[in-house]
Amino acid sequence: MLEAGNCICAIESASVTRRISFAEPEDSKLNYLIPAIVIIVGLYLISSVKILAEYERGVIFRLGRLLATAKGPGVILVFGPIDRIVRISLRQEALEVPPQDIITRDNVTLKVNAVIFLRVIDPNKAVVEVSNYVYQTSQFAQTTLRSVLGEVELDELLSHRDKLNLRIQSILDQHTAPWGVKVVNVEVKQVDLPESMLRAMAKQAEAEREKRSKIIHAEGEFSAAQRLADAAAVLATQPITLQLRYLQTLTEIGVEKNTTIVFPLPIELMTSFSKILEMYSQSHKGT
Repeated sequence: MLEAGNCICAIESASVTRRISFAEPEDSKLNYLIPAIVIIVGLYLISSVKILAEYERGVIFRLGRLLATAKGPGVILVFGPIDRIVRISLRQEALEVPPQDIITRDNVTLKVNAVIFLRVIDPNKAVVEVSNYVYQTSQFAQTTLRSVLGEVELDELLSHRDKLNLRIQSILDQHTAPWGVKVVNVEVKQVDLPESMLRAMAKQAEAEREKRSKIIHAEGEFSAAQRLADAAAVLATQPITLQLRYLQTLTEIGVEKNTTIVFPLPIELMTSFSKILEMYSQSHKGT
């Protein structure tokens, strides 16, 4: 009986040691699993942290649906893959329009390029309403530039460029407003004229300058004639002034060192002499 009891105790002790040996590996697995989960969660949270600059906004799509307001600036959390962020810059951008072939209303062929200044006002619309707002604005700018400048003449294009810039800006702003994009300014940058038109414009400018010079010269001659007529009227009232003018002229000539001697001869003397000659000729014919 004692031997049987010893056997039963040995079997029970062996089963208990087996249970203890099986429980120890499970506890060790838990000891390794919990820190691993904590590390993974920490790395996920760190990767979810996004930093946006002052001029940036983050448009968030959560499970494919757009959040009402864009996030930023500063530190934000983006829980991927549930959330997807699209960064949008609110700074003003300059967009250059490539040269366009334009035929004006007076049938002049030109090459015109422009530059557009724009900025994003509503980041959500700039992402959702259009796939690429910069490319879209560029295409609208090219067509608008051709249509607006094709309706004016060359002289108006060269002289009223500010008015045309404002018109192009208003048209582009109407197209880009639904996308949340504001066109700040439009400037026609360069107008390339053909060589024949440049030569014609140079000839026109030269003729215009010559015309103005002739008009100015004629006006000067007219003013001088009027002044001479006024002077003659004044001199006719006082005959002695003519003698004073003779003396003033002699004084001006005598200032310079020359050997020229001028004797003033009154015109009245010549008139009297011519009358005497006529009377003598008439009397000679009568005899």
